[in-house]
Amino acid sequence: MNINASKDGDTNRATINNVDLHHLRSAVAAADCGSFRRAAELLSVRHSALSRSIKHFEQSIGMMLFERSSSGVRLTPAGRNVLRAARTILEQIDALMKTRTSSGGCEPEYLRVGFCTSMSAGNLRATLLDFKRRFPAIELVTAERSKTRLTTALRNGSLDLLFLTGEVPLPGNHVWPLWSERVLISLPQDHPMAARDSIYWTDLRNEKVLLSQHDPGPELEDLLTSKLVCADRPRIERHDVSRGIIKSLISMGLGISLVMESETGATFPGLVYRELRDGTGASRIGLSAHWRPDNESPALQSLLTLLGERYPAPTSRE
Repeated sequence: MNINASKDGDTNRATINNVDLHHLRSAVAAADCGSFRRAAELLSVRHSALSRSIKHFEQSIGMMLFERSSSGVRLTPAGRNVLRAARTILEQIDALMKTRTSSGGCEPEYLRVGFCTSMSAGNLRATLLDFKRRFPAIELVTAERSKTRLTTALRNGSLDLLFLTGEVPLPGNHVWPLWSERVLISLPQDHPMAARDSIYWTDLRNEKVLLSQHDPGPELEDLLTSKLVCADRPRIERHDVSRGIIKSLISMGLGISLVMESETGATFPGLVYRELRDGTGASRIGLSAHWRPDNESPALQSLLTLLGERYPAPTSRE
């Protein structure tokens, strides 16, 4: 990929030459790893080669992507915008390569599924296990990302179908409401509330609730704010870490968190789960499937058929 720009009249434009895919992959790896050295190890290249690649990228686009320090690297505000576009480009290239590979008659057929919830237990795990049992020839490729990145990947064709919390349709896509899951609280095993079987929303008023910025979306926080008046709401802290890191923080006694029922299949030392209730019973959040109407993949149609059999009508779902 080569990108070129030139001066036009009195307007000075940045000149971008010879920006290749390996520059994008180097920058994305560095952003994910937080270190040039660890990114080089991940990509199996020399540290100096990766550093030169990123420097060339920065010089080509005329901006600094990373703040360097002895502890590692961190994206600049401009770098975050560039890396967002770089990830989209790489996802499109990967989708193109997969399409080319799967077009051959002797190659396996792929189904690419994205989600931002857990597969450790529950209906998503059971559904995908059933799919693999019934369609063993189809290669199932899964991707766990933030809802924003998932919707971008669906839009550009990198993914075939998304499992997301909520039932609001994505613009231009089909949506199929599926099941709902109970909302639970995760807390340290020595927390006073851990001795109870059920916990009410009003019991959270003096707690600190830790939530991941990445997933499963705003639904958990929206539910929390809808259940309590402003004066009773706990302090909410959003952390730029995965659900696993949130669990580590909870087990260290740094707060509590809200989780979906499907996460209970993954045990974590020092952490317990309890059901959250209000006056009408357990609180629940729905999940739904989203896909593009122009996607004619036979593998996708097979999964949609299975979903229609397992979850045929909203009145029959729990």
